[in-house]
Amino acid sequence: MCGVGSPEIRYPFRLSTQPSYCGAPGMELFCSGNETLLEHQNAGRCKVLFVDYVNSEITVELGDAFSLCPINNLTSINLTTENFRPYRMIEMDILSCPKDKVNQSDIVFSNTIFAPLSCLSNSTQLTYMVFGIYEISSLPSFCVVLYNNLSIPDIDELHNGWIFDDYSDLWKGMVRLKHFNVTLIYYVPGVTDECKICEAEGKQCAATKSFCTHKSRNGKLIGATSATGLVVLVLLITLLWYVSRKCSHHDYSQHEKLLAKYGNKLTRYSFLEIKKITKRFRDKLGQGGYGSVFKGELLNGIHVAVKILERSNTDSNGKDFINEVATIGTIHHFNVVRLLGFCSEGSRHALIYEFMPNGSLDKYISNKTENNASRALHMETFLKIATGVANGIKYLHEGCNHRILHFDIKPHNILLDHNLNPKISDFGLAKLCSDDKSNVTITAAKGTIGYMAPEVYSRNFGTVSYKSDVYSFGMLILKMVLDEKNLQPNLQTDREVYFPEFIYEKLARGEDLDSAIAFISTTEADIAKKLIIVAFWCIQWNPVERPHMTRVVQMLASDLQNLEIPLKPFAS
Repeated sequence: MCGVGSPEIRYPFRLSTQPSYCGAPGMELFCSGNETLLEHQNAGRCKVLFVDYVNSEITVELGDAFSLCPINNLTSINLTTENFRPYRMIEMDILSCPKDKVNQSDIVFSNTIFAPLSCLSNSTQLTYMVFGIYEISSLPSFCVVLYNNLSIPDIDELHNGWIFDDYSDLWKGMVRLKHFNVTLIYYVPGVTDECKICEAEGKQCAATKSFCTHKSRNGKLIGATSATGLVVLVLLITLLWYVSRKCSHHDYSQHEKLLAKYGNKLTRYSFLEIKKITKRFRDKLGQGGYGSVFKGELLNGIHVAVKILERSNTDSNGKDFINEVATIGTIHHFNVVRLLGFCSEGSRHALIYEFMPNGSLDKYISNKTENNASRALHMETFLKIATGVANGIKYLHEGCNHRILHFDIKPHNILLDHNLNPKISDFGLAKLCSDDKSNVTITAAKGTIGYMAPEVYSRNFGTVSYKSDVYSFGMLILKMVLDEKNLQPNLQTDREVYFPEFIYEKLARGEDLDSAIAFISTTEADIAKKLIIVAFWCIQWNPVERPHMTRVVQMLASDLQNLEIPLKPFAS
């Protein structure tokens, strides 16, 4: 792949930097930074968003050559080539109506209308895209059909825009189409059909269905220099194939046993159903090293978030995937995101969660600005969020059949519902352990720098345990409450100063903390100070000195005057 979150590239596609025999003819892709590009014969270079190897489909973002304005551009580019064709074409008309009459109209129009397009409208006329079959006589008399029976590719963004069935709603805001995402079906004679069978069985298709054959410049196989060498080479390849297949079968069986054990209370979906739920992956919510997250909708109308795990992150028997199913697949708590279902087909893995309309806590922290008046009561909101997260961690540590250690508590993994209630998410690094086992063994550092407890990356600081989550929670609070940017002038005198240590010194000396807290008001000062004191208890470098989460919840509910400032939490 070209970068983190970019599509996986394999047969029949190949990168331009790979030998020609690693891909089928006409299926070359390019890297531009972290982006993957397809050189389309007619549309030019297009950004590749997703590749569905099972159904031989590729979703791309068309380049600047494809646009609605001027209108002749709409149909001037033919996306059908020898290897590609649009997944679907749609028929549409362009309708123009006087703005003043549209605003006053109460006529019901039964066809599907795409809201006014800014580039085709002006101060007096509004222009719409109309889908559906109708008689010209059924249109309002004050509207004019500018273009009739236009055939265009099914552009994904049209489904994400403002679509109305009631003509009286047409005066609502303009739509500016910026991204033209279309799904193309790719086809290579003698290759695609065979690869679809291979992929459907959970295997990876390649030049010889098992590996990419290395050829010399004249097209002959680079083999041994003697018959004996050739026989040895064939035997070696056969042995490797047998061992690989046997191991893969064993891993698959183990994988299914774990899913049967931990995922029996969840709904299992096929990858085809995942595509339908996400409307062919149209609405991307975000991406990271784990893969991409798309917005979806179940048949009952419930909105969901669908995480598609990248193949590179589902190796080793899909450890992260199994971790998520095993931990949150069997528990229910108001402050833990709910896992509704999953998909596991060969090397393809997806997780379906309840949808959180306010996204992650991270965006509320990173978007702090002095002009953001809507965040005037943010300390009360942050106390509510901190208390909710603390209750969620308390449940994981003390309320489950098996203690669950999260190992990656950070703002990005705290999701917020429509009322800003927090939900802990992303259990890919989580670890199950028995209730009577306080300490755990991990083979490598887990978590995110800045939130990771000292003992997690160095055993010199203590033993890894549930107290490691307590440390991460403390750092989360400091990140919520404090505004490091306001302190930059003070910190510039000593580049080595540790930011929390700088705040602790001010707190211990009884100095004013207002300069370190964003949007602080007199009424919120006590809340902010309480959160900071709780945080310093949580980030004690010695794990033994940190409180358990039940005590943390109690501290957050206490009055400020009842809280003691802890000893200096940092190593000297």
